[in-house]
Amino acid sequence: MGNIFGTKKKTRVTEQDKAVLQLKQQRDKLKQYQKKILTVIEKDKELARKLLKEDKRERAKLLLKKKRYQEQLVEKTDKQLDTVEQLVHDLEFAQVEMQVLNSLKAGNESLKEVHKLFSIEDIEKIMDETREGIEKQKEIDDILAGALTTEDEDAVDLEFEEILRQSLPDVPKISDVDTSEIELPSVPTEEPKPKKEKIGRDPVPLPA
Repeated sequence: MGNIFGTKKKTRVTEQDKAVLQLKQQRDKLKQYQKKILTVIEKDKELARKLLKEDKRERAKLLLKKKRYQEQLVEKTDKQLDTVEQLVHDLEFAQVEMQVLNSLKAGNESLKEVHKLFSIEDIEKIMDETREGIEKQKEIDDILAGALTTEDEDAVDLEFEEILRQSLPDVPKISDVDTSEIELPSVPTEEPKPKKEKIGRDPVPLPA
């Protein structure tokens, strides 16, 4: 039965990774050693003061010599730490550079594959079609924006009237109509007689 949780992807450890790890471990050991020496120096310093108070000058002087020697060890440790830190930095930076170079290499390979999909002729054709589309759209925008001259406006009006005339049905002219068969109403020759006015009567009162 397989692993239901899946398998973890193994990370490849390079020689540079091992070198960086070893240098960091050495750096940590040097720091621990340096910290230990500094602690001893502080103790010897306090003990030397105590011996001087007790008038034990020879022992106090011996402790100060020991302290001086240990301080020199601290200085050497500082130089070693600087060297180790510089090596770690250089190795890590080299790894970053290697990763960048690998990424550039992969990018160049991908770019080559993309270039294989399109030839120079295809790209020029696409660019020409795009340019034509942009120019046509600009012409439309200019028309909509009222960029036509007066002559252009007149030409558009004439063309519009011509199309309108062709689309309407033909209307016969008056000269082409035969009016001989059209009957018109007769005109009266006598003047109209005035109407008689009705004479109204006064209302008769009713008996109470």
